[in-house]
Amino acid sequence: MSPNPVSSTPILRRTLIWSAVATVVLAVVAGVAGFLVAEGEGLVSGLLGVLLAALFLAITGISILVANRWYGDPLYVQLFFAIVLGGWLLKLGVFVVVMIVLSGQPWIEPMVFFLSIVAGVLMSLVIDVLVLTRMRLPHVSDTSLPTEVPEDRAPGAAPSNADARPDEGGADSRTP
Repeated sequence: MSPNPVSSTPILRRTLIWSAVATVVLAVVAGVAGFLVAEGEGLVSGLLGVLLAALFLAITGISILVANRWYGDPLYVQLFFAIVLGGWLLKLGVFVVVMIVLSGQPWIEPMVFFLSIVAGVLMSLVIDVLVLTRMRLPHVSDTSLPTEVPEDRAPGAAPSNADARPDEGGADSRTP
């Protein structure tokens, strides 16, 4: 498989890798803090909050990586936005269902759960900023520039054979 020409792909991959590592570290911290605050319920709440934050934040990056596989296809823009919007709708639906199911559960410590989700979101924002500031990406990417503009030739300069058209009197024209 050839490398993906979309310039956002390496940034998203690096963000997802760093986020996975940071999620493991944050899960340990949230689990220990939750256990110290509310024992077993706090441990479960901290781990679940970090896991949900990481899952919901990864859905967007993964959907963009999947959508980038269609780069170059005539329907790329439509497919890209359909896949990314589908990921957002999936995220919204799953979030609502999870919050309804978890609300009022006796084994959830609400404050630990809430703070672990907030910590997961903040972790993701910090990683996004770090990755974007350290990646080298040109201001203009995924473009190809013309090699020569015909209007930029010096007056009176003869066009090259590759530029000449038969109807303009170039080298290939046949004059009677």
